[in-house]
Amino acid sequence: MKIFRESIIIFGIYLIGELISKSFSLPLPGNIIGLIILLILLCTKVIKVEKIENVSNFFLDHLAFFFIPAGVGLLSSFDTIKNNLVSILILCLITTAIVIVSTGIIVQYIIGIQEKKTKKGYEKK
Repeated sequence: MKIFRESIIIFGIYLIGELISKSFSLPLPGNIIGLIILLILLCTKVIKVEKIENVSNFFLDHLAFFFIPAGVGLLSSFDTIKNNLVSILILCLITTAIVIVSTGIIVQYIIGIQEKKTKKGYEKK
């Protein structure tokens, strides 16, 4: 029964995201809006992680399975893509480099903040 309740929570938030997307004709897909809603609910502790933990772990464990339709879609539209393949690959390399660099900078910044907090904690004692 717990897994059913967790599934209802996840799919209910997804449905709300879809309804918002369709109702307001937003350029964002409903599943992205649903993820944003879920993030807000988790950050504000309206929904506790324990309330959706089992279903979330199931989705994370089987994440590769959800990429199969995207891969099949790419293969079925390869004729359209092949004309721009070089520019697509260059764009993928550039954006990957940007993500790696920005992630490294952000992680270093957060580690620096945590080290400052740790040092202040030791100084107070």
